[in-house]
Amino acid sequence: MYFDGAVNLAGSGTGAVLISSDGQHYPVATKLTFPCTNNITEYEACILGLQAAVDMKIRKLQVYGDSALIILQTEGKWRTHDSKLIPYHEFLGKLTEEFQEVLFEYLPRSQNQFVDALATLSSMLQVVGGLDIEPLRIEILRRPAYCMTVKEELDGQPWYYDILKYLQKGEFPEGSEAADIKHLIKLASKFFTSADVLYKRSFDSTLLSTYDGVTNARFMETR
Repeated sequence: MYFDGAVNLAGSGTGAVLISSDGQHYPVATKLTFPCTNNITEYEACILGLQAAVDMKIRKLQVYGDSALIILQTEGKWRTHDSKLIPYHEFLGKLTEEFQEVLFEYLPRSQNQFVDALATLSSMLQVVGGLDIEPLRIEILRRPAYCMTVKEELDGQPWYYDILKYLQKGEFPEGSEAADIKHLIKLASKFFTSADVLYKRSFDSTLLSTYDGVTNARFMETR
């Protein structure tokens, strides 16, 4: 389990995520609407995760957080005299008794980024009755969203084949109707050829080649 809290100008929030042995993630988050310090949000986040683990009937748990205060206090290496934190510390201790085994380990903030982002998101949301969202799926995009790799379509020709053929030879696809011809002419006006290479006319005058495998998704939809 990973946990973290966040306090900023928008408010306070907590985030925790439980990760099963097979890699399944179970994120939980709360928006805190009462006055909080950084240490309080960290305690709230840790307790949130532990309570979720108890509800899931987890018996053995490894807990990671970037709050040295909570980790060392839980391990008994530090003691707190802050009247605001003592109730949290005592309640956290009672929660740990629900597990057969629970271990706490400190890790740097740079390795705790997911729950840090989750806590920040929950702190910034302006909600009153709560918010229920299906588990997140985060993908990695290695090129802008408006670009995608396209090589061939179902007919075995590249997506720009009809445009290139029209610009080079003035020919239309066999069986084209008047509406298809009009649409192709309009679409082709946004392209030009040079040395048998088809380029798209961009707004910033950059030449976008269609032979490099990167194409604009908007034109794919209109073909």
